[in-house]
Amino acid sequence: MEVLAPGLLTTVQGRGREGFRHLGVGFGGALDPDAQAIANLLVGNAVSAATLEIALAGPTLRFERATRIALCGANFDADIDGETFPGWRRADLPGGSVLRIGGCRQGARAWLAVSGGIRVADILGSASTDLRGGFGGVEGRALRAGDRLHVEPFAETVERVRIAPWWIDPLALDPDPSSSIRVLPGSDATDPADGLFANAWTIAPASDRQGLRLTGTPLALRDAREYVSEPIVPGTLQLPPGGQPIVLLADAQTHGGYPRIGHAIRADRGRLAQLRAGDAIRFAPCTPAEALAASRERAHTLARIALAVAGRIGVAPPSASA
Repeated sequence: MEVLAPGLLTTVQGRGREGFRHLGVGFGGALDPDAQAIANLLVGNAVSAATLEIALAGPTLRFERATRIALCGANFDADIDGETFPGWRRADLPGGSVLRIGGCRQGARAWLAVSGGIRVADILGSASTDLRGGFGGVEGRALRAGDRLHVEPFAETVERVRIAPWWIDPLALDPDPSSSIRVLPGSDATDPADGLFANAWTIAPASDRQGLRLTGTPLALRDAREYVSEPIVPGTLQLPPGGQPIVLLADAQTHGGYPRIGHAIRADRGRLAQLRAGDAIRFAPCTPAEALAASRERAHTLARIALAVAGRIGVAPPSASA
């Protein structure tokens, strides 16, 4: 697979890195592992196989050999040799085909799965690109024009582009993508206690894979004590001195000195990946029991989608941990 044009920010992302936070290595991986998993299911991969994560404006890619692809996530303009390629379905490509992924109409990111997965070396147990650390993926960086990525040979003969007539409805995964992000209480309380939830927040331009910076009515802490660096994880909401929160994403650092005022639940974090500068976001309080129930429902939904895809393509569904 040759990169003819790299897009705005296209990186190789697979599963996150577990077990290295004590060494200062963040989790990383796809910002929405569920959308990535569905793309992999559509092409017959393990759900955690390495994919391309595409942000806002996508790449142009030439496939030297026949292959199968799927694009899940935000609504991008995409075509294969001039034929429109809708998202959330798979397509078979003959050798020499060119996939163009243009601008993003709605959302911010999508994941391109290729049959057999994208073959890059695992570093610390993952193929994912750590942009701040400069390792993983392709030399620890975003793709550039001229890069060539290795994929597994495709077993089937493909003489023309074949785009599947069926697809996965993204609303099956997230029936209400505009709903509030549910938040567990943090160790540090704001004053008033409901300040985080009372108003809408706007995504600031200085946002990236590390976190979304928010702007709105400033929050104040109940306790003005001096804070020391403490562990943080993806989903943590931090409150810098200016009172404008930051919600951390997959590339979050492992420690931080800002107060921790909440934690976005895992079931809602995929929606955070689709926010861009200027978008509005609201938060809602959540209990641990509600967060657990939402996580279980999300897992059940993915399992149902895996069964539906397996029924369509006539294979046994992969395990969730594959």
